Amino acid sequence: MGTVLYITAHPFDDAQSHAMAAGKEFLQAYRTVHPLEEVIHLDLFKMDIPHLDADVFNGWEKLKTGTAFEELSVNEKKKVGRINELVDQFVAADKYVFVSPIWNYSYPPILKAYIDCICIVGKTFKYLPDVGRIGLLSDKKAIHIQASGSIMSPGSQSPAESWEMGHRHLNVIMEFMGISNFSGIFIEGMAEYPDQALQIKEKALHRTREVAREF
Repeated sequence: MGTVLYITAHPFDDAQSHAMAAGKEFLQAYRTVHPLEEVIHLDLFKMDIPHLDADVFNGWEKLKTGTAFEELSVNEKKKVGRINELVDQFVAADKYVFVSPIWNYSYPPILKAYIDCICIVGKTFKYLPDVGRIGLLSDKKAIHIQASGSIMSPGSQSPAESWEMGHRHLNVIMEFMGISNFSGIFIEGMAEYPDQALQIKEKALHRTREVAREF
């Protein structure tokens, strides 16, 4: 039995969000095919996601120089300990489903904060002499469900494609951690083509169900 992290970075539910509606469809279809797999929902907007700040960097530096974890300051222990929990949970999972909207051509900042917590040397990547950085999660797979008012997905050849930084950056992060099995589902163009919004959504949901069965 495998474990799937269903990671959502949206303040609204499926009734108010195209991305979350597609995510819900994905989970329903996925659970039909994989009823025994554990799905853990990480609602980033409702979680304690530390930002990399002075406490975190000072705590890491103290640990690197031999200071015991128990000797860190209260804030250092709280934040560094929480980051350890998040990255260990990520590494322990088998598959990842990211759900997010496009905000100003990228994803919500809470998702970036979460990414910062899971890109940890020795956990998801490491450095080797004469080789450089290598990702440690090559046996994992991930998918990104992204909604945007304009069309900007990879290969769309739209004017906004080159501005898109959400899925593009997540793709870089997955490669950074060694996850080459990564793809995207895009619900896009509803604001650009409001008269076609319903058809766009239904088409995307249909594709979502198909992809989920093979994930």
